[in-house]
Amino acid sequence: MDKLKMHSPDITQQNIDKLLELFPNCKTEKQDANGELGTGIDFDLLKQELSKNIVEGPQERYQLDWPGKKKALFTAYAPIAKTLRPCREESVDFDTTENLFIEGDNLDALKLLQETYLGKVKMIYIDPPYNTGSDFIYADDFSESSEQYMLNSGQLDADGNRLIANTSANGRFHSDWLSMIYSRLKLAKTLLAEDGVVFIQIDENEISNLRKVLDEIFGEKNFVNDITVKMSHTSGVKMSHANKKLPKIKETILIYSKNSKLLSINKIYSPASWDESLSRYSQFVINITEPYGVWQVKNVREAARSLGVDTTNKPEFDRFKISNADAIFRTARNNSLTRSGIRNVFSRITTSSGLEKYVFNDEEVLFASEKLIEMDGVLQPVNILGDIWSDIGINNLHKEGGVDFKNGKKPLKLLKRLLSIVELNKGDIVLDFFAGSASTAHAVMEKNSKENKNYKSIMVQLPEICDEKSEAYKAGYSTIAEISKERIRRAGKKIKEDNPEAKDLDTGFRVLKIDSSNMNEVHYTPDAISKGDLFNQVEHIKTDRSSEDLLFQVMLDWGVDLSLPIRKETIEGKEVYFVNDDDLVACFDKGIDELLIKALAAKQPLRVVFRDDGFVSDSVKINVEQIFKQLAPATDIKAI
Repeated sequence: MDKLKMHSPDITQQNIDKLLELFPNCKTEKQDANGELGTGIDFDLLKQELSKNIVEGPQERYQLDWPGKKKALFTAYAPIAKTLRPCREESVDFDTTENLFIEGDNLDALKLLQETYLGKVKMIYIDPPYNTGSDFIYADDFSESSEQYMLNSGQLDADGNRLIANTSANGRFHSDWLSMIYSRLKLAKTLLAEDGVVFIQIDENEISNLRKVLDEIFGEKNFVNDITVKMSHTSGVKMSHANKKLPKIKETILIYSKNSKLLSINKIYSPASWDESLSRYSQFVINITEPYGVWQVKNVREAARSLGVDTTNKPEFDRFKISNADAIFRTARNNSLTRSGIRNVFSRITTSSGLEKYVFNDEEVLFASEKLIEMDGVLQPVNILGDIWSDIGINNLHKEGGVDFKNGKKPLKLLKRLLSIVELNKGDIVLDFFAGSASTAHAVMEKNSKENKNYKSIMVQLPEICDEKSEAYKAGYSTIAEISKERIRRAGKKIKEDNPEAKDLDTGFRVLKIDSSNMNEVHYTPDAISKGDLFNQVEHIKTDRSSEDLLFQVMLDWGVDLSLPIRKETIEGKEVYFVNDDDLVACFDKGIDELLIKALAAKQPLRVVFRDDGFVSDSVKINVEQIFKQLAPATDIKAI
């Protein structure tokens, strides 16, 4: 019976295997630090394979380089012996929700998600630290070998922290930030679907470096756009003579695709003012058609009055004169418009020139507009939005979407607009691995409430300690992760209240916390155990871990979707887990006999897993494969 490896994939070896498929002549054997022979690549020969000229040595080339770049690449690919432990008490609708909230270091999270979500994420949005000189960045340890890293990755740094202050006095100020973001983006790209897209929000401190990093990782041809977003106001702000900088009011969102040939981007519309729409069509004639005939009106005021609109003391109607018969407006009798002027009713017309226009009627103003769409439940005149967004609205982030939450940091309208750019399909996954106050999860739930497409969200947030002076800490939140989870709870509750008709709306989330592996070190390095330690290492599974803990590490290792529904049954006196009915069946109890094995085999699951030491006898363990071969020959059987 095969055993699961129970650690994240070795991406370096996967890359070596892929290269050797293309260039088998570059295969070589190399000794590691212990003198063991293993498969490697002759890099000098590989360079020659990829060059049209004779390669004699290092050549100058256009690239972004910094101290620590190679180590950042190493740590991105180094496997880790960690797992995701479920936390039911902090979750909402744990058994049925398809949304995930992962608490822990996002570098670890991105590694742990590789098997399950490789090429499956449609959209990534992140708002990483901007490296302003006062931000905290992740203190990754690049010094260990992959074996040491895998065994010791459950440890924190010497001070018990995962974050360090990256001050401008640091001699590696830019290098440390680049190393941090580089390793995470390398892993994030592998999670993106081929038609996927990533949005990264940044300010001026690292935008030039980030653009070069993204060009290297995604390729210049996959650059889509950069968007300038107004994020603050200048009221009362004076330019400092000391720094000679203009007041900062903008941030930038860089957009890259996984494969530009497959990317589909939607047009985005931004509300235009009523006055703007009126002035655009200030010269036109309206022909009003009635069963009793057709007449031409001389100006908008007369047209409005003919429809029962009160134009008294409304000078705006005098500004727009009629000059040609360019639009047809149908009256209440044949187009369901009422003379009292019900808002948000419009009719589509075709002009004499063949242009399609929309006519809107309310109690105050009558106009023809080139485009009218529903935004936030209201029909509005609009413009096609470009790459400068000054209309996001950043006045009150504490009460967005009707949710009173004083720790919101990112405009919900911004996230909803980014979601509308991407051509999302039913069940697509949206990932944010710098979740902060979880605005992205909030926006995804709101989008689902309107479209009923069951888009899924995966949020990742480190349990960073809140400043004791912060409003969040005073409100009872000790970590940023606690803020994130509470924001999702409140937002989900409010969205359900506002959309009672959406019975199947998923506003839950399954909390999974990054922790050291469920397996003792003997599982990974049995040869390293001395005779004196043998009796202390008999149990290869840690005694403080539950069956559900083991289940999620198996799901990670086997690449099973972590959001699939889970149920638990008691069969033959043993606790058995069913993931998505028969996608995976797991029993981690001891004392498993042939009665239970036959009962599980009769269900013909896709996969089944047991403890390696869970059988009542060696003969039962030997017979497992034979029993399944007879009753469920297609079932994949593993042990931990």
